[in-house]
Amino acid sequence: MTQTSQRPLRVLAAMSGGVDSAVAAARAAEAGHDVTGVHLALSANPQSFRTGARGCCTIEDSRDARRAADVIGIPFYVWDLAERFREDVVEDFVAEYEAGRTPNPCLRCNEKIKFAALLDKALALGFDAVCTGHYATVVRHDDGSRELHRASDMAKDQSYVLGVLDEKQLAHAMFPLGDTLTTKEEIRAEAEARGLAVAKKPDSHDICFIADGDTQGFLASRLGGKAEGDIVDESGAKLGTHDGAFGFTIGQRKGLRIGHPAPDGKPRYVLDISPVNNTVTVGPVEALDVTALTAIKPRWCGTAPAGPGTYTAQLRAHGGETEVTAELVDGTLHVSFTEPVRGIAPGQAIVLYDGTRVVGSATIATTVRRETAPTAPTAP
Repeated sequence: MTQTSQRPLRVLAAMSGGVDSAVAAARAAEAGHDVTGVHLALSANPQSFRTGARGCCTIEDSRDARRAADVIGIPFYVWDLAERFREDVVEDFVAEYEAGRTPNPCLRCNEKIKFAALLDKALALGFDAVCTGHYATVVRHDDGSRELHRASDMAKDQSYVLGVLDEKQLAHAMFPLGDTLTTKEEIRAEAEARGLAVAKKPDSHDICFIADGDTQGFLASRLGGKAEGDIVDESGAKLGTHDGAFGFTIGQRKGLRIGHPAPDGKPRYVLDISPVNNTVTVGPVEALDVTALTAIKPRWCGTAPAGPGTYTAQLRAHGGETEVTAELVDGTLHVSFTEPVRGIAPGQAIVLYDGTRVVGSATIATTVRRETAPTAPTAP
């Protein structure tokens, strides 16, 4: 296997306004590719998105991206994808929480915006590839097929949020930062040496379309404000009330407002969220142990696996790996864990790996807990 072809390509570099995407664009241009920078305008009202160099969607970010493109010496454009972003990412985020699930908007953005809407438009305009500042690696076989692998530096690996890419998208993806063993400080030093003003700009965090970082407040404003319901224990006994089930996530410990301790004096955690009756179930941490799950809407970074297999799985963007067996049956992925795993919520993505290779991803639908019945299935 070899890295993706180094012949000169027409490359569209997605420039968020951050240091990683700026250095990625600079490296692509330095490698001899014909690079054009583009910043995605994802809000009809950019002032409503996070400011202070914390996001990737503000007017401030678009200006930073433009200045970086000027320094690199490449053409630069701003493309308006606000409506597509609202429908595919923001509304999906709200709907998932309303249904009692826990979505990952960054993963959805990569799937629907950066490697669907953006790539489709790029190909239509005659570009060969889309370049981003993600830390991951695309490997090409001699027959031309592609694989997605973890970044050379596991500490910065971002392949989890790219597990939604199929082989066709990988054939047009370029990640110039993924195969270098450089620390973030070295990336910033490289940016500074290149004269890029974003060298010292803080990394983006949190959810870009929630300006103040108050996810619960954002959801409350979109889902009708207060929607009082019960907090119950595993037996169904009422322990307290809440202002909206959408304000809770599986595994949550703080902010339960139960008001009195459990009989054993130990902390209680959110075990289940039922939007049907607006009930939140809490219990001991041991009840969070998941031994198996089913996942829907699988997307494969290549050919779908045939029959059962042994893999490692990652369940969070910054989580570790755990050993699993998995099998695709009638379009549903059935996964069993070698050791129980805690804090898994429907709506999250599970990404399967074979060594460093990303096999594919799917959206968690149901879980099976140790010595308990499965959680209620969620609608696809």
